[in-house]
Amino acid sequence: MPDVAIPLMYAAADVLRANDRGERTVAAPRLYPHQWSWDAAFVAIGWGTVSVPRALDELRHLLRGQWATGMIPQIVFSAEPGYFPGPDRWRTQGLPTVPTDVQTSGICQPAVHSLAVWVIGEQARRNGGADAEAFEAFLADTFEAWFRWHVWLDDARGSHPSGLIEIHHPWESGMDNSPRWDAACARVRVGQMAPYVREDTKHVADVEQRPADADYDRYLWLVEQLVSVGYEDAAAREVIDFRVGDVFFTATHALSAAVLATLGDRLGRTAQANTLRGMAARARAAVAATADPETGHARDFDMRAEEWLRADTIGGFAALICGAEPDVYAALTSDLLGPDWCGHPRLANPLPPTTSPDSPAFVSRNYWRGPQWPVITWLFTWALRHHGHAEAAKTIAAAGRDQLADGTFSEYYDAVTGAPLGSRNQSWTAAAALAWATDEES
Repeated sequence: MPDVAIPLMYAAADVLRANDRGERTVAAPRLYPHQWSWDAAFVAIGWGTVSVPRALDELRHLLRGQWATGMIPQIVFSAEPGYFPGPDRWRTQGLPTVPTDVQTSGICQPAVHSLAVWVIGEQARRNGGADAEAFEAFLADTFEAWFRWHVWLDDARGSHPSGLIEIHHPWESGMDNSPRWDAACARVRVGQMAPYVREDTKHVADVEQRPADADYDRYLWLVEQLVSVGYEDAAAREVIDFRVGDVFFTATHALSAAVLATLGDRLGRTAQANTLRGMAARARAAVAATADPETGHARDFDMRAEEWLRADTIGGFAALICGAEPDVYAALTSDLLGPDWCGHPRLANPLPPTTSPDSPAFVSRNYWRGPQWPVITWLFTWALRHHGHAEAAKTIAAAGRDQLADGTFSEYYDAVTGAPLGSRNQSWTAAAALAWATDEES
């Protein structure tokens, strides 16, 4: 490992320790004081490089919020104040499928959790001894929970003929205000609801870095629609204004189900492993079927309007996450590294922007409309290595580490100027730095 990476690792570990609240890690010290679902998965990967038992505790705490349906909710709330919308807006308390000992939101986020289990397991096996034993016990204890999560996605959210996992809120994608959702969000008709005060713009003074107020109106209206049917999945499909097949979510589901199947084999859970492999194969095929005939890039599908959503965003590279035919995978990798994306002359760092700089929707400093997110960069580097494109992964990872050398561990970075944006000391950004260091060693 290069000597220059060692101070970065120490600083990243310090961020996790500062954000540690015992069994959970806050996503960021001020803006995000609770435990977020896909944040927790990446944070656990980072913890795994420091302490395997602490990484396992992170995932155990997240599973406290799992609903009886199998859904892992977007947020497991703590008592810490300072975030909106909180439990009073979600109104999930008292629903028959919701845990009674914690408060949660009523939606989900991308299914990267089994990937986290896999990565932590590999670290535990390299460490051996007590870490390996702790992981094997954890896997045996929690395998059923991860399995039920994927079954819920397949059954409740994967029933559309497209085969794509459908989402009922832009927040479920994890890429809240991405241009991927512009057309679908434009069809949301906001009704009467209680007034609200945003908390995020109190912590990020430059409102140009955050979603617009009109976006928040739509986001909260969709929550109202879900509350009106008690978050029941079949009923939600009938009432929700936003019903979209998310190709990136589908890809993470496919990848995680595939690695969980391998872990199931190790446990002797053959039938469940085969079920997971079937899910993964169907999801990969669904991702492949979305390819735009002109660009080869993946597309989301608006299930309300029954039309493809065309947006030149990072979602177009979903097949790099879940795998594809060798020629398709090679072509997409070349596109990602090429002059329209990582190699674009406008970029401060040769890393994937969330929206193409040539897109009219590109805004270099606004949340998911252009900035570079280190955690997404890490996910692509891991997937590229996993699918046999180690040199491409190494190239992107090196630039990713360079971006984090400023020591701010920011939520995201201006794709054109390189300036740190959003919250500082973001846990999953620190986790990405730690994971890259481990990737180099393995």
